[in-house]
Amino acid sequence: MQNKGLIKTFAILFGLICVYYLSFTWVNNRVENDAKEFANGDAAKQEAYLDSVANVPVANYLYTEYTHSEIQDKAINLGLDLKGGINATLEVSVRDILMGLSNDSKNPIFNKALADASAAQEGSDETYVNLFFDAFEAESKGSVKLSDPSIFGNKSLKDKINFKMTDEEVKSVLKDEVKGSIGTAFEVLRNRIDRFGVTSPNIQRIGESGRVLIELPGARDIARVKKLLTGTAKLQFWETYDNTETANFFIQANSKLAEILKPEVEETEETTDSIASEDSQIDDLLGKVQDSIDTKATSPLFSIMYPSIPQNQNQRSSVVGSANVKDTATVNKYLAMKEVRALLPNNMVYAKFLWDAKPVEKTEVINLYAIVSNREDVAPIEGDVVSDASQTFDQMGVNPEVSMSMNSKGSKLWAKMTEENVGQFVAVVLDDYVYSAPNVNGPIPNGRTSISGNFTIDEAQDLANALKSGKLPAAAKILESSVVGASLGQEAINSSAIAFILALCIVLVWMIFYYGKAGIFANIALLVNILFIFGTLIAFGAVLTLPGVAGIIITIGMSVDANVIIYERIKEALNKGKVLKEAVKEGFSFEGALSAIIDANITTFLTGVILYIFGSGPIRGFATTLMIGILTSLITAVFITRLLIDWYANRDHTMSFNTAITKGWFQNIRVDFLKKRKIAYFISGLIIIGGIGSLVTNGLNYGVDFTGGRTYTVRFDQPTSSTEVGSTLKDVFGDAPEVKTYGSSNQLKITTKYKVDENSVEVGDEVQELLYKGLQTYLPDGTTLEDFKISSTDTEHKIGLMSSMEVGPTIADDIQQAAVWAIIGSLIVVFLYILLRFRKWQYSLGAVVAVFHDVLIVLAVFSIFYKILPFDMEIDQSFIAALLTVVGYSLNDTVVIFDRIREFTGKHETWPFMRIVNAGLSSTLGRTINTSLTTLLVLLSIFIFGGDSIKGFMFAMIVGVVVGTYSSLFIASPIMYDTTKKLIKEK
Repeated sequence: MQNKGLIKTFAILFGLICVYYLSFTWVNNRVENDAKEFANGDAAKQEAYLDSVANVPVANYLYTEYTHSEIQDKAINLGLDLKGGINATLEVSVRDILMGLSNDSKNPIFNKALADASAAQEGSDETYVNLFFDAFEAESKGSVKLSDPSIFGNKSLKDKINFKMTDEEVKSVLKDEVKGSIGTAFEVLRNRIDRFGVTSPNIQRIGESGRVLIELPGARDIARVKKLLTGTAKLQFWETYDNTETANFFIQANSKLAEILKPEVEETEETTDSIASEDSQIDDLLGKVQDSIDTKATSPLFSIMYPSIPQNQNQRSSVVGSANVKDTATVNKYLAMKEVRALLPNNMVYAKFLWDAKPVEKTEVINLYAIVSNREDVAPIEGDVVSDASQTFDQMGVNPEVSMSMNSKGSKLWAKMTEENVGQFVAVVLDDYVYSAPNVNGPIPNGRTSISGNFTIDEAQDLANALKSGKLPAAAKILESSVVGASLGQEAINSSAIAFILALCIVLVWMIFYYGKAGIFANIALLVNILFIFGTLIAFGAVLTLPGVAGIIITIGMSVDANVIIYERIKEALNKGKVLKEAVKEGFSFEGALSAIIDANITTFLTGVILYIFGSGPIRGFATTLMIGILTSLITAVFITRLLIDWYANRDHTMSFNTAITKGWFQNIRVDFLKKRKIAYFISGLIIIGGIGSLVTNGLNYGVDFTGGRTYTVRFDQPTSSTEVGSTLKDVFGDAPEVKTYGSSNQLKITTKYKVDENSVEVGDEVQELLYKGLQTYLPDGTTLEDFKISSTDTEHKIGLMSSMEVGPTIADDIQQAAVWAIIGSLIVVFLYILLRFRKWQYSLGAVVAVFHDVLIVLAVFSIFYKILPFDMEIDQSFIAALLTVVGYSLNDTVVIFDRIREFTGKHETWPFMRIVNAGLSSTLGRTINTSLTTLLVLLSIFIFGGDSIKGFMFAMIVGVVVGTYSSLFIASPIMYDTTKKLIKEK
């Protein structure tokens, strides 16, 4: 092997980089364990401890110190199924946007077109705007134009649309307006999400559909999250107090808080001293906490908030104070206390304190403002008066600012407000966060004004979008959501760890048992591969999900495949009498194993790409780890294993690539597979016909992903009858929900279609309350609704709701379509790749028929047994992921066999084609059985120990591996042979 030095250097550097990234996770876990010990089960104390060390250096990497918050950002990101939290797909209502642009038009043709577009959207991939245009043309038949004054030719859009414009011209304007509104909604959602304080939030726009994917692992208050995500942006204009008016109040408040909080501080001091004496390992950190407590005792408010107290008129400002972002909740709590608010002067009795929209640049410090509110808390000017806003530049053409215009009503209100506040400050507030609080230099009579500030171009554009959102009621509705409690996430971590360790041990032991010394080298490469996978995941900020863990474990099973192919080639060369070095060189060559390894890995990788494109959330997590695992396993098997074996061979050691027990296994096998192909065709046909019959009569157990509805995992303190619970809940919901045992006998999965077409937060809360009411007799006495709901913080939450999922009918149809396209797309991609590599369509046909055969049999098994087997066998997105992984695995087997057949075709031109095919199948049988057996053992370990939520996923994989191995031997190659034989006869 050439360039060994370069490969060694690369492997060492890459390994060190991976260790470096993994170390952040280790440090983060150490700090969090210290916090748990300190809190002793008190969640509030644990959080307070972590807050106190957030900006304290906890790790020193040579010349760089990292605080806990920095370490946390670099640690491995856990998905919501491992950490708890919420995953949701939201849709910004384009219908509401169009209604807003039309000023709530009462035109019957316009409203009928909206209704038709809404109905058509349920079964269409087309955007709502285009569906509306088609419906409007069909309804109006040219009798009325979009630019009609009763529709879009109104005063609000007078600068962009006039009644002389054609429909095509208006369509272009409307598309731009809708696109801008969706962009505005996206920015508002992103700003809201940034304030939830979760680790690694994810928000993505899904094309131009108006849909937004949101993932919030570790989100605490799920109800608040849902309400904030679905609420319409609230834009307001307020007068503000300046820092000269608030300075004295803050000084008095600080003194008052010192009196109020004194007993609390003394108690905390006692607790700190007690714990310090019990555990000296965290004395240093506790010392810093003690210093913080001492400061808090004498100056509770000013220890976390820095008041703006001007020394002269030049220091007058609308900013009345500032604080670290993490301390804002505590400041809010202090300022809301009735004893503190009683200190406000009479003219400020209704004052409210709001924070800036973002921290000061390159810091965690955020500014505070005092708003001139009133008893009703109604702003003098609301956002519905803004007619337009855009990003511009100041008179010098250098600094970005925002140009804003208002309608006639707004212009009058704005003129009055600015006239009364010349020399004062006015705040632009969105969602109760201050975006700008400029000084009013003079009255603005025409409703046009510029808002200046310390903006970047992007920030000015975002503010312009936010200002425009006031006149566009673009509420977001949740189409699909999945909520996982913290305790269920912790259980998933525990079960995944057991499955991972067991799977790894199985593979390590098997490789040594089968290959002896060579197995040790393969195991070293496998362990390096695992290091590379986790290091790469952390380095790229990928989120680790439960299917992602399954993907890594599957990769462990499949990563030995490359070593198996190489070792089997080396054994063949040794059996021909070649010396070890020559045999190793032949085994690792392109003519030897490398060609088959590359082909097999590319086909599986392409399946991962299809999964990533069509999947979402946890499925993408699975695809990500699968693709990374394929790449790293290819590198470690081809290069790391080669380095180790070459090192051993260069020291004149011998190696047999087997043990005393396995010597001679699968050697010199001569099986006439093609002679048995008609029997295989008959057996497969019988199973498929039976499966189709079951699909017609018994159907499949579709999950809410594909049907729409709400499903809840509920845990009880004792075994509970699913039939009895279903009967009880029928009285609550009207129709009997689907109730089945999920995992253990004290856990049920309950699926209901109650109000499935209504996806508001209020309806979601109503369903949970009805569920609680119906299940009260099965819950322990004293269980309240709050106890019953999903806990996003309590990892010991053992009774009540553990997880929930909600899918609207519209997105359920879209998920079905995406699943179908994913399967069709994978078959097309595979057909084309094999055609490109083998240059004969017969090979492609054999592979695709075998894959199609595997998919049908897996579906048949799920249709026949879903009512019999004691675990969940739903057809959902995870099942589609398993199905596509089976496709990749089956192709992996088939491509390796085809590669050997192609090789024999070139070497033995005088052999009959039947002999060539049988020889190719027989010579790869050792590799086929070895890899399949290893993968099966790994899958079984996950199936047994990996938790209830992925049992169906794993069962599909197990069936797929068995069927895939069978089809690569008895379906793919025979189909290829029969079509080639027919072609030879015709020629």
